[in-house]
Amino acid sequence: MIYLDSAATTLQKPPTVPQAAYYATGHMASPGRGGHRPAMLAADTAFSCRQTAAELFGLSDPERVIFTSNATHGLNIAIKSLVKPGDTVLISGYEHNAVTRPLRVMEGVSIKVASAPLFQPEELYRRFAEGLTGEVSAVVCNHVSNVFGYILPVERIAALCRARGVPFILDVSQSAGTIPIRMEELGAAFAAMPGHKGLYGPQGTGILLCGTGEVKPLLEGGTGSLSAQQTMPDFLPDRLEAGTHNIPGIAGLLAGLRYVKSRGEAAILKHEQDLTRRAASGLDRIPGVRVYVSPRPELQAGVLSFTVQGIDCEEVGETLGKEDIAVRSGLHCAPLAHQSAGTLESGTVRASFSAFNTAQEADRLVCAVSRIARR
Repeated sequence: MIYLDSAATTLQKPPTVPQAAYYATGHMASPGRGGHRPAMLAADTAFSCRQTAAELFGLSDPERVIFTSNATHGLNIAIKSLVKPGDTVLISGYEHNAVTRPLRVMEGVSIKVASAPLFQPEELYRRFAEGLTGEVSAVVCNHVSNVFGYILPVERIAALCRARGVPFILDVSQSAGTIPIRMEELGAAFAAMPGHKGLYGPQGTGILLCGTGEVKPLLEGGTGSLSAQQTMPDFLPDRLEAGTHNIPGIAGLLAGLRYVKSRGEAAILKHEQDLTRRAASGLDRIPGVRVYVSPRPELQAGVLSFTVQGIDCEEVGETLGKEDIAVRSGLHCAPLAHQSAGTLESGTVRASFSAFNTAQEADRLVCAVSRIARR
C-alpha cells in the first residue's frame, strides 16, 4: 500500500518504535508505584522520554513535559486551565475541532476568529493584531493546518501575545517532529502534540508542554505521590497525570523522539516538502484538478489538498483506496479551515507525507488521480 495519510497517523514507523513498545509490555510496570525493578525501569523510561522531548522542544524543565493520550487530550487540559466561563478567546480560522468543540461547550465563552484567506500570512497576522483586544483572555493557534499544510506565522503571533500579556496555546499536531518548536523562546502557556504523527510514536500517546502559568487537572486520581492527600498534587507532572501511565506507548514514543533527533527535523521537513511539491506539480497539470498549496514553498508543510472537478471528494478517496493508495477525504475534523479556504461545501482530498514516503509514491498518486479525472 502507498500510505499518504500521515496527517492522521503515521503508519510506517522506525523499527525501534514497535520493538521498544513490545519490550516494555513484558518488562515494565507502573512508574512511581514501587521500588522493584519493573517499576524503576518504567520510571527511567518515562523520565528519559520527558528529557528527550524537553531537549527537542526547547523546554528547560523536563517535569513540564506531560504525557497525554493524544493532542486533543492536551488541548482540553490547556483550554480548561486558562479559559473561564464568560471569557473571550481568539483563535485562527484554521483550527481543528479539538480546539473549537471544547470552547463551544464552555459556559458563556465567546470565540473570536482571526480569519484570513488561505496562504496569506501577513493578512492573518493583521487579523490577529486587530482581534487581540482588551477583552481577550487567551489565544489559540494552529502551527500547521491539518487540511492544507499551511504554516501559520506562530512566532509573530506568540510575540504579539507576549507584548500584550495574553496567554498563548499552540497546537503543534502537524508540526512536531518537522518544524523546530522552541517552547521557552515562544513564551507559550501550552503546546499540545500527538505522539502518533510526526514523532512516529504509537497511537494513544501525546505530549503537552507546559509553560510557567496556572495548570488545572482534567482528571483526578492516583499519582503514586502524596497518597494521604485528597486533592491532586500541586507540582508537575503529577498534577496532570492521574492514573496508570501508558508505559508501552511512552517507550515507543521515546524511540520515535530519538529517531527524529537522529535524522533531524530539518531533513525530515525538506523530504516531506520535496514530495509535496512533486505531487502538487503533477496534480496541477491534470485538467479539472485544483490543488491547494502555498505559492511560497517555505510556508508549505508535507500536506496538500486537492479536488477533482465533477467528482465528489469521497468518491475520489474511495477510488484511490481501491488502487491501494491511502488518502483522506472530507472536512478532516476542521470545518473552520474549509470555511476559511472556501471548500466547506465540497471538502477536499488530502495527501500527507512522512519521512518514509518516496518520490515514486508521489508519482503513483499523480497517475492514479489522472485516471480518475479522465473518467
